[in-house]
Amino acid sequence: MSVTAPAGFTAAGVSARLKASGKLDLGLLLSDRPAMAGGLFTTNLFAAAPVVLDKRRLANGSARAIVANSGQANAGTGREGMEDAEAITAAVAAVLGIDDADVLSCSTGVIGPRIDVERAADGVADAAARLSIGGGRDFATAIRTTDKVTKETVVHGDGFTVGGCAKGAGMIAPDLATLLVFLTTDAVAPSPTVVRHTLRHGAAPVWNSVTVDGCTSTNDTVLLLANGASGVTPAPEALVEAVGAACHDLARQIVADAEGAETTLIVQVEGAATDGDAQKVGRSVAGSMLVKTAIFGKDPNPGRIIQAVGSSGAHFEPERVEATLGGVLVVEAGRIPPSFDPEKCTEAMREKEVVIRIYLGEGLGSATAFGCDLGYEYVRINGEYTT
Repeated sequence: MSVTAPAGFTAAGVSARLKASGKLDLGLLLSDRPAMAGGLFTTNLFAAAPVVLDKRRLANGSARAIVANSGQANAGTGREGMEDAEAITAAVAAVLGIDDADVLSCSTGVIGPRIDVERAADGVADAAARLSIGGGRDFATAIRTTDKVTKETVVHGDGFTVGGCAKGAGMIAPDLATLLVFLTTDAVAPSPTVVRHTLRHGAAPVWNSVTVDGCTSTNDTVLLLANGASGVTPAPEALVEAVGAACHDLARQIVADAEGAETTLIVQVEGAATDGDAQKVGRSVAGSMLVKTAIFGKDPNPGRIIQAVGSSGAHFEPERVEATLGGVLVVEAGRIPPSFDPEKCTEAMREKEVVIRIYLGEGLGSATAFGCDLGYEYVRINGEYTT
């Protein structure tokens, strides 16, 4: 149920004492053979050092190993932060006997402090000695920050497997969302172009439709390694479908574990002029602070949905719009219907997962966005983040 589900991958997670808590804070993932690789990265101009490093190393479209730490984001650290990232990946390359260029790096945690390279290098040696097929869970645990639970997935294709894990609970917005996602597959990807196509069409639509608090991180990274160990070369769209399914599963886990969240919000948009317009509407509704707080307070106020749909920037005729919340009709022919039942709406919002369905009446475009409610606990967690 994790990154080691596909053949040819091992992983480990250890405590390198990068966190004062002493909990697992450094993970190592290894493919037993060269793998086609690609990534998606944050749009934040204050990109963390590992993001810059990975973009450079993925230019050749291959990788063997990933080292990831929690505790420090290695962002806002200047030239020294890049030197630290390079030193840690060099330690990985040395202990595994591979080239530095084949090691990718990810960090998550507090922005500003430098990583203790000596401790990280000791952690790398420890993790290398513990690499195993069963180490996926520890790897997924080591990348957690405010996450309450690990996020892991496995999807089986026709003769191949996709595995994955992710971290993320806050500072999550579209334009990649704010998270770390590691995807592995034993499928044969004949070229880096296939990996990039898979990420663009299978992963990006999901991670560009996830929001918790509208804040885009400095460290957002989605990495995919395809090592071909199964010997199966799936049709490109079959690989896209499997990777997309893995990302959908991880996205639902992330919004369910969002900081302070009590309710998962899924916005399904149909009938848009284009998929792009559908995504705009889904992101606007799932990301609306007013919708989020209404869900948290179980406040039966469809006006919050109308406001978010109307301000999305999508093209539609208001009088064609229909919407339901948890199966309750809240918008009909562009207005809140006289038959609207506030009590049923409130009852629907008491579910752990609330689905808002929106029909725009313009075409065949569709999209799904993932979000959550927003309440008092989110403020407490982030008000005390470094203290």
